[in-house]
Amino acid sequence: MLSNRIALICLIGASRAFMLGYPLHASCKVEWTFGISCDQVKQRLVSQFEAWKTADNCASGGEKCLYTLKTNTDTMVAGTHETPVHHYIDDVSFTLTPSGSTCSVSGSSRSEIWYAVLDYGTNYCNMHNLITGSGLDKVSGYTEKTNDDVCTQYSSADCEKY
Repeated sequence: MLSNRIALICLIGASRAFMLGYPLHASCKVEWTFGISCDQVKQRLVSQFEAWKTADNCASGGEKCLYTLKTNTDTMVAGTHETPVHHYIDDVSFTLTPSGSTCSVSGSSRSEIWYAVLDYGTNYCNMHNLITGSGLDKVSGYTEKTNDDVCTQYSSADCEKY
């Protein structure tokens, strides 16, 4: 009986996501451009992961905390974000591609929970918070590109809460 309820909830959630134009699983993809080198972008992202690795920053609300850095290479920064209330885990990654004096970054965040469909923009905020926390949104040449088709509930995301 419980498994039937879970299946029904997943089916309803997937149908709703499909009708609203969201991905079928709680996730987000974002493309950024920064007018600085990829080494500088990588250093800022790594520093922000480290600055927000404990729960300390969650005390005043929001989810700018509980990040764990797992990969730090020339072309990738990746880790996880744990939500402070329910302790859900999302995989977060940034792939860096140099282009002259600028850096193009493809970001992805995806819920590890198989039945997650809608997420209130949490996967977007997982990445957005690292970008803004590190000040990368203030560098010259900064652009961001995403939409609800590739980023669950992007247009209604509240990154001060999530």
